[in-house]
Amino acid sequence: MKLLLWAGIIFAVIWILRSKKSSAKVDTPATSQTPLANAEAMLSCAHCKIHFPASEAVFDSSHAAFCSVEHRALHAVH
Repeated sequence: MKLLLWAGIIFAVIWILRSKKSSAKVDTPATSQTPLANAEAMLSCAHCKIHFPASEAVFDSSHAAFCSVEHRALHAVH
């Protein structure tokens, strides 16, 4: 009987600690907006249609975006 009482007390303590731990996570403010502030625009290559960061873009005279100089040259041939 004592063993059952101790098991119940230990279970209750663990349950209370876990519920406090999970409620502490809910109270913290979400910081999901920080990465979006540093997000960079993505462009699509006019030749292969792959998406890449705008800072890596190579443009031709008609302002079409390409992922590399090679794709700009290949697109000009077609």
